[in-house]
Amino acid sequence: QVQLVESGGGLVQPGGSLRLSCAASGSMFQINAMGWYRQAPGKQRELVAAITGGGDTNYGDSMKGRFTISRDVAKNTLYLQMNSLKPEDTAVYFCNAHRGRPSYDYWGQGTQVTVSS
Repeated sequence: QVQLVESGGGLVQPGGSLRLSCAASGSMFQINAMGWYRQAPGKQRELVAAITGGGDTNYGDSMKGRFTISRDVAKNTLYLQMNSLKPEDTAVYFCNAHRGRPSYDYWGQGTQVTVSS
């Protein structure tokens, strides 16, 4: 089992920045990738950014150049630095941990990010 707890969400003005954190605990040796996803009202959950065990990163198209995913392996913590935020970034952001074999996805409870003036 893996537990994920997100923090750092909130209300920010357009153009502002936020940093999300995801504290992971449990059987982390099973995990081969972690990431952030988001879901806005009435929309499907979408990939924001992901990072593999080897450090390779992948971003959703609208996040490239504005968001940065990183991790502190010693602290079992995943981060998402979000800059130049736009109203369309408003969503609930979820932390994800992917187990390779057997394949399974763990999810955090989500943290709300609202971009509004």
